[in-house]
Parts: sequence; structure tokens; C-alpha cells
Amino acid sequence: MKVIDSLVTQAAAMAAVRRDIHAHPELCFEEQRTSDLIAARLEGWGIEVHRGLGTTGVVGVLSQGTSKRRIGLRADMDALPIQERNSFEHRSQHAGKMHACGHDGHVAMLLAAAQHLATTRDFDGTVVFIFQPAEEGGGGAREMMNDGLFERFPVDAVFAMHNWPGLAAGQFALSAGPVMASSNEFRIVVRGKGCHAAMPHLGIDPVPVACQLVQGFQTIVSRNRRPIDAGVISVTMIHAGEATNVVPESCELQGTVRTFTTELLDLIEDHMRRMSEQTCAAFGAGCEFEFSRNYPPTINHDAETGFAREVLAAIVGADNVLKQEPTMGAEDFAYMLQGKPGCYAFIGNGEGAHRHVGHGEGPCTLHNPSYDFNDDLIPLGATYLVRLVQAWGQRP
Repeated sequence: MKVIDSLVTQAAAMAAVRRDIHAHPELCFEEQRTSDLIAARLEGWGIEVHRGLGTTGVVGVLSQGTSKRRIGLRADMDALPIQERNSFEHRSQHAGKMHACGHDGHVAMLLAAAQHLATTRDFDGTVVFIFQPAEEGGGGAREMMNDGLFERFPVDAVFAMHNWPGLAAGQFALSAGPVMASSNEFRIVVRGKGCHAAMPHLGIDPVPVACQLVQGFQTIVSRNRRPIDAGVISVTMIHAGEATNVVPESCELQGTVRTFTTELLDLIEDHMRRMSEQTCAAFGAGCEFEFSRNYPPTINHDAETGFAREVLAAIVGADNVLKQEPTMGAEDFAYMLQGKPGCYAFIGNGEGAHRHVGHGEGPCTLHNPSYDFNDDLIPLGATYLVRLVQAWGQRP
């Protein structure tokens, strides 16, 4: 493994920064303390700093040499509304808020890379450091782009990575094409007619109508697409009734839809809408149907993914650069990949053995109250980011 020596030397100091961020988590668009910390560090290293994109986003710009090549590196920085179960010293100091997805580590890796590049100036071209707010449901990437991210700070390509529990530390995974799914939500209200439960013939019961819909939704993908076309429809909430002897007036369904293509998403939304409206009509009930498209699928570009794979192979060896199996999780870096070519890679976070003392009883998995980022990854991840910049500036 060829990790940059100076990044190893600075690892403890950058781990302390990571743990400070972990101890002070901030939710979507509230990342004021975090952005202050990032901006102060970048300015201290002589990097040009811009603030306010996407509300709390921070952008650093660093140029060196004569190459006109420009590369973007992105890290997300928001936390989750989770109560942390860990008791180690750097646990969250804010009740109900926690860095349970490793964004604190993502920030630390990008800061470490920025410090190295600013100190050594061992690259040719321009690098744009993008510290993005509100990945966890707020669409911070979209908001930064709406504020002119790539118009004000143009790049040829943009790269990002996410830690991945279960993948061994020292390994990476990436693939061209779809690697994460679109994220979408639905809300359906079946409007019936309430009555006494002992006299159901006097009303219109919305509950069996809702049950028909739940069962019917499971046939949309399985009976309208090829078995190899992946899509998920999950009803995750059903709300109806307040008393055991009353047929309720309405029943509400909510849930999520995940796909890797817009084509399949269009099909699912159309079928869900028609099935909902027509099933309700068949029972004499009314229907309210809402479908919200949140994040698009994260689709890596072929050339940039191949480039990233070559860079990683030179660091950890080709055997430790694995093919990433697509996941139905979602990621708003997808918006940036719609605007610019690039690659979203995964860096192994291990199985949790790095949590020595004071961790909760749960597993070290993402969005888990016992999670913690593996600080040993900081010099390795930063090395990858540095090598991306250096290799990008050398391209013809």
C-alpha cells in the first residue's frame, strides 16, 4: 500500500479534527460550525475560500502550474437525527444528532488532501474542494448547483467517495454505470365512509382497499419488467382508525420507491397512480395520490471510473480495487454526476474492530447509533484524492 508519508505523519492531527466534528454534529443546512471550521482550515493553508453555496456549503480553489485541467473533489458534511449510543470521548454532544454515516470522516479526508496539496504544490492544474451540506435528504448537492457551483467554479470532472462498512479497510470498490438508486416517496390516502364496525354495510371501509393496493403494488415490477430490471416498492407506513369498533373514514399509505433508471421509475409511478385511483373507484372510495421524486440514480461515467480505478490500483494494488455491487441506497452526488462526468467510489470502513472502547452494542453499520468512522482511513483516502489531482493534471 503506497500511502503518502506526510499524510501518515499528520494522521493523528486530522483524526482529532474528525473527532471534533463528530462531537458537534449538525443537521441539513445547519452546518455552520462545521463550515466555519473548514473555511478556517482552508484559509490557513492559503486556499481561496468561497462560502454560502447551498446555504452552508464551502468551496476552496487551489491552482498550481500551467495546466488548464480542473478537477472537483466533494465531501458531504451533515449529520443524522439519531441518538448516539456510543460513550467514547468524542461522542455527540448534541442530543438526537449524530454523525452516523461517516460524513465527519469524509470531511477529514478531503481536508487532509487539501492541506497536502496546498503545502507541497506538487500538482499541475486547478482543484476545487467542495464541502457540501445536506446530503441526508436535503439535496445539498442540487442546492449548491442551483447557486452556480459549476458555473462559478468550472471543473472537467468531479469525484467523491463514501466509507463502506463490511468492506475491508485497505480496499476500495467502484463500478461504471448505476451504483446507487433513485430515492422517491409516495403518499396515498384512501377516502372511505366511516360507520359502526358492527354495521360495515353502512359505510365504505378503506382498510381492505389499502390492503388490495399493498398487494397489488408488489406485482408492478415483477409482472411488468424483466426479472433482471431492479426496482423496489416498499409500503413502510399504514395509518387508519382510532377505535376498535369504528370503521375509519380514511387509510393512509406511505413508502418509498427505488430504481436505477428513470424509465422504470416512470413505469412504476404510472402504474401506482392508475392502480390506486381505479382500485379505490371499484370500491366506491376516493383517492389522493402523491408521488415525490427526490434523488436521481447515481450513475458513474465510464472514462472517469476507469481513471479512478487506475489511480487506486497504483495505491492499494489492483486486487484491492473491487467491483461495486449496486445498492438501492441513494446519494445526492447523483446531481453532480448529472452535471459533470465523474465517479463515486467506496472506501472500506472494516467491520468495526477500530472501535476500541466505549462503543455501543450495535453494529458499526451506516445509520446505526453505534457507528463510528475508522480514523485509519484518513491518510489512505486523502492519498487517493491527492493522486487523483496529480494524475488529472498530467492528462493530455
